[in-house]
Amino acid sequence: MANDTRELTYAEAIREALAIALAADERVFLMGEDIGVYGGAFQVTGDLVDRFGEERVMDTPISELGAAGVAVGAALTGLRPVFEFQFSDFSLLAMEQIVNQAAKLRYMLGGAVNVPVVFRMPTGSGLGGAAQHSQSIEAWFAHVPGLKVVEPSTPYDVKGMLLSAIADPDPVIVFEHKLLYKTKGPVPEGDYRVALDRAALRREGRDLTIVAFGIMALRALEAAETLAQEGVDAEVIDLRCLRPLDREAIVASVKKTTRLLTVYEGVKTLGLGAEISALVAESEAFDYLDAPILRLGGAEAPIPYSPALEKAATPQVEDIVAAARRLAHGRA
Repeated sequence: MANDTRELTYAEAIREALAIALAADERVFLMGEDIGVYGGAFQVTGDLVDRFGEERVMDTPISELGAAGVAVGAALTGLRPVFEFQFSDFSLLAMEQIVNQAAKLRYMLGGAVNVPVVFRMPTGSGLGGAAQHSQSIEAWFAHVPGLKVVEPSTPYDVKGMLLSAIADPDPVIVFEHKLLYKTKGPVPEGDYRVALDRAALRREGRDLTIVAFGIMALRALEAAETLAQEGVDAEVIDLRCLRPLDREAIVASVKKTTRLLTVYEGVKTLGLGAEISALVAESEAFDYLDAPILRLGGAEAPIPYSPALEKAATPQVEDIVAAARRLAHGRA
């Protein structure tokens, strides 16, 4: 297989991006619980501690608030820390540092400082982690001015977006759905960048637009293939970037297809689907709509431990197909 078409897993693509950044810039270092000898909770950092040493790949104590504070402080001194939370749920212990410090310091100090810190957050359900290890809290952070928030769905995107995030002068949160770590896709060698403010058109269609991100973008693509067999041509927009949202891509697609379905794993109420719906309702695309906007989100409940209930609590491919079918036939 040629180098430009080689395949890596999502986890390997992340590790390669981290290695490139560590080798290229001595200011870059990694922090997190068990990321060193153990290789990370999901084995993403792997052998990086052997390659770059314990001063560049640092195991931290079990204190998310304290360690995140160290990362923010290091960024203020000109270093470029990449902090890995074992689970995105654990970032709730560090909200003070992420939301009140990292996101606000450049504004509060009149632009005199930057906070070039990256927070990596394994997110989502599907591995039986239950209520405290399976949440999708992207909307919490996307609500905060001063943060950039991304959730790549492919190995290509996660490598390019992570490299862009590390180079960015401001704090970036990179959500990584846990079910994606073993998925494979083409990844070029070397350093390349994917913009932190652009969605990706994954599939062109004419009958309705499905806007999704992370694992839901892949499920939306699978659903679109099933729908195509029924004569429903769905366009799939992979957001990738949750803050800022790519307004132009969303509006242009809805103007073309005249129908919108938003799909996300987080709890439906006050989720990203509501913001996307409002964005369209407040835009020129509103006059093009031929049906009400439809949101498909997670259940109004904590994520259950039971595998059957866990699956039922989040949108699956068959749920996306059913919702799109209703929307396309005017029964939303």
